[in-house]
This record gives sequence, C-alpha cells and structure tokens, in this order.
Amino acid sequence: MSTERLDDLEIKMAFQEELVEALNGVVGRQQQEIELLQQQVRYLYRQIRDLRPVDEAAPAPEDEVPPHY
Repeated sequence: MSTERLDDLEIKMAFQEELVEALNGVVGRQQQEIELLQQQVRYLYRQIRDLRPVDEAAPAPEDEVPPHY
C-alpha cells in the first residue's frame, strides 16, 4: 500500500473518530432529554389521575339537569 493511500486512510479514520465522538455526545444529551420528558409525562399523568372524580358513578357535569328544570 502506498504511503499516500495510507495517509488518506489515516485522515479518514481520524475524521470518523471525531464524528463518532460528536454523535455519542448528541445521543447522550438526547437520552437525558428523553428521561426528563418521561418524568414530566409521569408527573402530568399523576396530575390528571388526581383530578378525576372520586365517585366514578356520579353523573358527569354535562349530563346533569340544570336546577330550574
């Protein structure tokens, strides 16, 4: 293998290593964002669950007859 070809391969490999490191950083940040979003979804789910009426058999407000009927 010629020296020129070997140099080209080493340069390409160096760029690829740099790219892999950059992509690993991106993936790590995305994982942190995903975990934060999952925590937020769980929190919102609990908030919505706690807003439900305790008595599921009670009529929904839109189904109630107004008092003047």
